[in-house]
Amino acid sequence: MAVPLSKPDKHGQFARLQSLLAAIAQTNLFYSGRLRGAGYISNLDEFFERMPFTRKQDLIDDQRVRPPFGSNLTYPVDQYVRLWQTSSTSGQPLYWLDTPDSMRWMLDNWARVYEAAGVTAKDRLFFAFSFGLFLGFWTAFESAERIGCMRIPGGSMGSAARLRAILDTGATALCCTPTYALRLAEVAAEEKIDLARGSVRRIIVAGEVGGSVPAIRASIESAWPGASVIDHHGMTETGPVSYGCPVRPGVLHVIESSFIAEVIDPATGRSTQAGVTGELVLTSLGRIGSPLLRYRTGDLVQRGDGARCQCGTDDLALPGGILGRTDDMVVVRGVNIYPSAVEDVLRATGGVAEYRVEIHTKGSLSEMSVQVEPSPDCANGTELTARLQAALHTALGLRIPVSSVRRGELPRFEMKARRWVRSAT
Repeated sequence: MAVPLSKPDKHGQFARLQSLLAAIAQTNLFYSGRLRGAGYISNLDEFFERMPFTRKQDLIDDQRVRPPFGSNLTYPVDQYVRLWQTSSTSGQPLYWLDTPDSMRWMLDNWARVYEAAGVTAKDRLFFAFSFGLFLGFWTAFESAERIGCMRIPGGSMGSAARLRAILDTGATALCCTPTYALRLAEVAAEEKIDLARGSVRRIIVAGEVGGSVPAIRASIESAWPGASVIDHHGMTETGPVSYGCPVRPGVLHVIESSFIAEVIDPATGRSTQAGVTGELVLTSLGRIGSPLLRYRTGDLVQRGDGARCQCGTDDLALPGGILGRTDDMVVVRGVNIYPSAVEDVLRATGGVAEYRVEIHTKGSLSEMSVQVEPSPDCANGTELTARLQAALHTALGLRIPVSSVRRGELPRFEMKARRWVRSAT
């Protein structure tokens, strides 16, 4: 039996859940049958026990059978005003629709992210990404307008042009992926652009693991003098979910007034104890037009101990932020390896401009190797690979081959990085 894994219902979650279930029970075809099967739910314990999980594959299958938008719609399609699409980094992409009310709910959640980051109407926010069907960009941009910030879109610019715009406009905050924050710093060095001359004091990162990984955060802050990294995470399916703790770097807080959060053992579906790595499961309480009930996000996290945070919030704490994805883990010679652990080692060791991990599977056995591109200040690639091999052996208990490649050989990324390459024979 699954049990509530967050704190007692201090956020009025069950009342909000009741309103959500009442709103979708009759008209949302995707969930109506599940709700009938669960029966009357009188408390959160019963919700956890009787409501089945929603998996991404369920949604993909539904859209395949009922194209193009599926049946997870509470209202007629003409009441929806925004369309999004998930990234396809881990499988078939999904379309997602939102009503004006759902949009307002998500913008309120983004405002909570900005509040925790210390962003105010006096800030100038530079958005270093291309705008498309990806929800996170637009909701961050539109929420900043509600705060009263000056918003500076960098959609059509190359990296060098973005850097000059950041300095010329006096941008005080930057929104991008962790990978792209490092890439911009690399381009700044190539173009002899002094980032210390800039006004950026906050770098809000999301879109991939990294903002709560100590070595990655330290690398970004070192490359951007005077700036602090603030992590955040969300998904197209959920909207903004968490904000970086303003007191404890490396800790994310789930916005529990908007989400019911669980952390489960991915294999058994049972709740985990504090400090044990598990999969984050979310129920969105305010996105009535396209809801999610007990959605298995695939994100790996550790639940905090439930104590009131030093920042004053009771919101669920996730120490270390997003640790990885359930579908990213590989087993090499009996050792579970997550991409975040490898990147933490590589960034902490230093001397790496970019890297690629190759996983080759033969039958049921997987082997791993790493290619690194030395940074411009690294004079000896052979010495670098030896240091990295030793550091990976210490951290993972495995001897992993590391080789160096010429500068500029490995790809650079603006969006989610795709550094892990897999092959099988």
